[in-house]
Amino acid sequence: ILGVRDIHADHAASHIGKAQGIVTCLRATPYHSTRQKVFLPMDICMLHGVSQEDFIRGKQEKNVRDVIYDIASQAHIHLEHVR
Repeated sequence: ILGVRDIHADHAASHIGKAQGIVTCLRATPYHSTRQKVFLPMDICMLHGVSQEDFIRGKQEKNVRDVIYDIASQAHIHLEHVR
């Protein structure tokens, strides 16, 4: 947008965009859950023994929080790459 032609800036912007996308998905999870939808990676959910129904029912048990933590950690990793 600003006419910056730098591969490092492009790389940083890519990681920032990925982190923002992950965070947006996490923030929207309660909203989507009330509409019977879950857009979280099922492989991470299955790793912690969490089903889509757990999110739809609004459970806040440790394994559900662990799923959120693991996904948020991926956003954090992208931000670390930017730094």
